[in-house]
Amino acid sequence: MNAATRPLLEIEDLKISFPTPTGLFHAVRGVSFSVGRERLGIVGESGSGKSLTGRAIMQLLPGNAHLSAKRLAFDGIDLLTASAKTLRSLRGARISLVMQDPKYSLNPVMTVGAQIAEAARIHGGVSKSEARLKALAMLEAVRIREPERVYQLYPHEVSGGMGQRIMIAMMLVPEPDLLIADEPTSALDVTVQLQVLSILDDLVRQRGMGLIFISHDLELVASFCDRVIVMYAGRMMEELPAHDLPAARHPYTRGLLNSLPRLGDQRAELATLTRDPAWLVEP
Repeated sequence: MNAATRPLLEIEDLKISFPTPTGLFHAVRGVSFSVGRERLGIVGESGSGKSLTGRAIMQLLPGNAHLSAKRLAFDGIDLLTASAKTLRSLRGARISLVMQDPKYSLNPVMTVGAQIAEAARIHGGVSKSEARLKALAMLEAVRIREPERVYQLYPHEVSGGMGQRIMIAMMLVPEPDLLIADEPTSALDVTVQLQVLSILDDLVRQRGMGLIFISHDLELVASFCDRVIVMYAGRMMEELPAHDLPAARHPYTRGLLNSLPRLGDQRAELATLTRDPAWLVEP
């Protein structure tokens, strides 16, 4: 397989566990998928292992985590055997991670512009003046008005929606090949959600990037992504094209879809999801 057709990311039989007083807790159980220059959605309930899967790609798991996989590779680089130096060169520069809440990701004692410019200097190898220009251009790219003024603000001086755009700008200023967005819109109201998704969509298409969009919102992922992976208790229940999600066949996915409220719904009560212990067993 040549570089043009090879997926950006390849994961085979990924497993993550944690020691507990009663034994190992298996948080991710044999996940396998690949990502090209496309928009892949990973959905599931809280605790399904979707965020841990994203962090495993970046090798940013807690120190007590046990990680194993038959293959975990980015652009042909084996992430399981890569040196610390190689991993540092990939993080931020070629693989970026947008966290869920910018309030916990931005440095409170640095202006937002300085933080974006720092990412450009560290990962892009540009001068201080060039980094400032790139930061201003990226603020404009994520549709922030008056970028010169916003550049000088501190994180506590911006709204949640603006903070999320600033985080996206910081992660995209080094021009990575793969962006992992971990519930980037969950703390935002609906109108701001749509604006942030539109920004991500434009930037991914213009730059030819790969995107892993992690969310618990099935309808949002179905409308935004190209493919969807549904996870439950650390396992993949189903993988299908996003436009086929309403016709999903797995009972877990069907249960999630049936539990969603809809305008004009005549049901007196929403369906309650019944979980089958067999879903945890190897197929």
